[in-house]
Amino acid sequence: MISKSNTYIRTKPMTLSIVLLISFLMMGCGQQSSRGEKTTLHIIHAGSLTLPIHHISRAFEKEFPEVSILSEAWGSKAGARRVIDMENPADVFLSADYMVIENMLIPGHASWYLPFATNEMAIVFTDESKFANDINTDNWMDILLRNDVKYGRSNPDHDPCGVRSVFTVKLAEKKHDREGFAQTILNKDKENIRPKETDLIALLELGQLDYIFLYRSVAVQHGLRHLELPDSLSMGSFALNDWYKEVKTETLGTRPGETITEFGEAMVYGLTIPHKTKNMEWAKKFVEFVIDPEKGGAILQELGQGPVTDFENPYNALINELFSSEVMLKIPTIRGTGF
Repeated sequence: MISKSNTYIRTKPMTLSIVLLISFLMMGCGQQSSRGEKTTLHIIHAGSLTLPIHHISRAFEKEFPEVSILSEAWGSKAGARRVIDMENPADVFLSADYMVIENMLIPGHASWYLPFATNEMAIVFTDESKFANDINTDNWMDILLRNDVKYGRSNPDHDPCGVRSVFTVKLAEKKHDREGFAQTILNKDKENIRPKETDLIALLELGQLDYIFLYRSVAVQHGLRHLELPDSLSMGSFALNDWYKEVKTETLGTRPGETITEFGEAMVYGLTIPHKTKNMEWAKKFVEFVIDPEKGGAILQELGQGPVTDFENPYNALINELFSSEVMLKIPTIRGTGF
């Protein structure tokens, strides 16, 4: 199915950058002092969360005017490395893949993760893309292989969307019995690989790329045309986790020469409060705001990301110690059979 998204807010990447820069200049960087200055909460988040975090942050600041939020967007793996770097303040980290927290931050830099949102993969394009009126779920593989078609994806060593792009093409090869497809497409157009998926949008809109692998939520937020992939390829169905796990890929770890084997699974965004936070109570309030289905959860839902409904969290006991039972009841996964 090809979708033309209804736009919640039509925001181009440059506009987002300007918004975040203005926010930075207005908020300042100081901690709360005896003179009544605002407390600055430092948020590091996945690039695909740029618009949701912008809206969540403004809503949080409206409810708690004594706090200013300073946020920065990265590919989730690059963001985790920012958390690890002791020179960078970080009060809350939100990743497009909870396993980034597990593999890169626990136990040295964080103690737990909390799942808070889902997503799915899509193939995104514009009216000017070659074969824009012809592409469908039956022929997209052949269109992307064409020499006159340029496509882009994000770097799997920096960004979970890049990993999931690899999983999608490997699953397509298996599903359609197209031996060699994944290797061929992954070797094609390597010059168009970027650190995070949102870096690709400008190239697409400028006509330098015809197609990009991108999260459906980001396509919705930017009002971009996109091909909705079947559940078997979109990485969006918890019921198909056994199928997704049939594919894997190797990515860089946290130390030089280290690699991590990543297996396919349904998309689960995760957040944590790093050990280095200097604002634990405000960080907890921000997390509570994000997971509240009537606050941050409602914003995420409106911007194309639903809650996680089927997930078994090994850190549930630690999370219970940090947050009240009232807060825990607002988390859909806590009420689900996964717990």
